[in-house]
Amino acid sequence: MTTKRVVVNEGMRLAVFETGNPDGEPIVLVHGWPDTHDLWSHIVPLLADEFRVISYDTRGAGESTVPEEQSAYRLSNLASDFYAVIDAVSPDRPVHVLAHDWGAVEVWEAAGEPRAADRIASYTSVSGPNLDHLAQWSRSRLRKPTWTGIKQVLAQTRASWYTVTFHIPGLSTFRIKRQFAKGWPAFLQEFSNVDPALVTQNSTLWSDAVNGTNRYRANIVPRLTQPRQRHIDVPVQLIVNTEDVAVRPFHYDDTEKWVKNLTRNEIRAGHWSPISHASEIAKLTKSFAASPPVRQRRFSRNVDPA
Repeated sequence: MTTKRVVVNEGMRLAVFETGNPDGEPIVLVHGWPDTHDLWSHIVPLLADEFRVISYDTRGAGESTVPEEQSAYRLSNLASDFYAVIDAVSPDRPVHVLAHDWGAVEVWEAAGEPRAADRIASYTSVSGPNLDHLAQWSRSRLRKPTWTGIKQVLAQTRASWYTVTFHIPGLSTFRIKRQFAKGWPAFLQEFSNVDPALVTQNSTLWSDAVNGTNRYRANIVPRLTQPRQRHIDVPVQLIVNTEDVAVRPFHYDDTEKWVKNLTRNEIRAGHWSPISHASEIAKLTKSFAASPPVRQRRFSRNVDPA
């Protein structure tokens, strides 16, 4: 049984959904572009016996408020939404987090804030880079160039080229319309080798895709041109999709410089692995949440491990 509530933050009404074990540890699932909380429909049942499972539609998507201003999609605002949700659903207990694509980018932002130490028990990131780390990685390869480094930067640039078109309103709409012309299931099959039978097309998909391009416009240029020193103290697991054509695996090679407690696991999957490889994602997430580094940190903070 799923219950729904609305959490209000910065004037945004965020649709929040909860299911699973009411006595379990809370885990928050954050979707990316152009999905809604329904992205997790294959993973939620695999977590529900053990966890209180909370998901939400991020601003601009699904049943949540759609701001018109591009500035409302800055990472600082999106991280603020994340904290508003977890403070509402679990005010006295840190949460585990599983996030994908732009959801992962948003949680990377949240994980870099000082309050993360008390509010995030563990963070599993799938196919969503920390934009500051990505910029630092690129600069390090260009500052002391090697043939391998140059090839990697060019490969990631080529993989991310579509984001350039998303910065141009008319062109972005044309590109989205062209990409989705055959339907969302067909696009995911072509782009990420997802079985179309596993895919449900949300009624808000088209508008979510168009509105969601504001995330790209509000954040990519500022973060890639002026990267910050973002050190992460919470335990992080990278689930790296080795066949992801949008987020190339090697760009994570420097992540250990920024994350104090890092675990990396690779799966042979494309970008939309939460749909195509739900069982692997769920298994790795549960294992990481129960791993010694996560448990030890939680014990040391005198948090009830349940």
